[in-house]
Amino acid sequence: MESPEGVDDVTLWRVHVELEDRPGRLGELATVVGAAGCDIVALHVVGEPADDGAITDELLVKVPDRIEAGELVEAIGSAGIPCTLLVRADAAELSDPATTALALARMVAADPGSAPRAVATMLRARLVAPDAPAHPHTHTLRVGTQQVRLGRAWPFTATELSRAAALLELASQLGLATPVHTPSDDRILLLLDGTEAVLRAASPEDSLLVAALHARCSPETRLARFGDPSPRLAPGLLQAVLAGENGVTAVVATSADGGSVVGLATLQDRCGGEVTLTVVVEDGWQGRGLGTSLVRRAVDLALTDGADTIAASTASGDMRLTRLLRRAGLRPTARLEGDALVVSAPLVAAAVAG
Repeated sequence: MESPEGVDDVTLWRVHVELEDRPGRLGELATVVGAAGCDIVALHVVGEPADDGAITDELLVKVPDRIEAGELVEAIGSAGIPCTLLVRADAAELSDPATTALALARMVAADPGSAPRAVATMLRARLVAPDAPAHPHTHTLRVGTQQVRLGRAWPFTATELSRAAALLELASQLGLATPVHTPSDDRILLLLDGTEAVLRAASPEDSLLVAALHARCSPETRLARFGDPSPRLAPGLLQAVLAGENGVTAVVATSADGGSVVGLATLQDRCGGEVTLTVVVEDGWQGRGLGTSLVRRAVDLALTDGADTIAASTASGDMRLTRLLRRAGLRPTARLEGDALVVSAPLVAAAVAG
């Protein structure tokens, strides 16, 4: 899809700079990035002070596709600021680091066995098998009897590793082992673009991650799927959905490391064997087949519970939901009810097709 006239497509880049500690230096960096036609959307410290007092700062920068990323590096260098890293970043990384860290700590407190995945998420890294070949940017963290091997495309800093060690310490203090595991009901998906996601049952411990998903979605996506364009969900409503109250079953789709919820499907029992479906997929993850997988998982659960019809609603004129159900193997019909388009499909046909 082409961008509206006058609006550039942008790519998110991760940039590390060595910023000396003197007044006005950060402002100079922002000025030179802006003059290059780019936009800093996040900044935080990832490195400890060097001998000359410079500190490694990590920037997430939106770079218009008409601008070569190398031009940004040259512009930063022209201001006398060393640039030590330039790699593509994912839109999911725009979430607030402090909020993400708190969510990961809560996940570890609820399930100490999730500590390795939580550490990998915090460092934007992947878990590496102990017998895997060595890589220039592989690091092994050891805290007590725990050992976690991590890898990513750029070096780890001492500041990042100390934060990760603190998360492992939390798991150790709970007095439980932390093996890397995949619950038996998890489903690992290979999406259309080659990335991976995990489908699993939702729980109340996911509330912060689902709230973060809601905040990251565009107002249009929030309105279409949550019925509310505001960036915040009512905490009581969110807890009720994730706890399975009022006959609700919820499934979340997470990033491969488990640290970000990128999709959510809910089923609510109705009378007469009908269940109501709601599906939301984060904007940056749409178009990869994740929504189709969420619907198929929801259909499996509905059939297991004995439902015979699945229904969903969206704004009138929005045919995306109908197409999504068809891609999942359903045969939906639609009707208008006021300003809403109500779509329903029999599950008997889905069972035969499955």
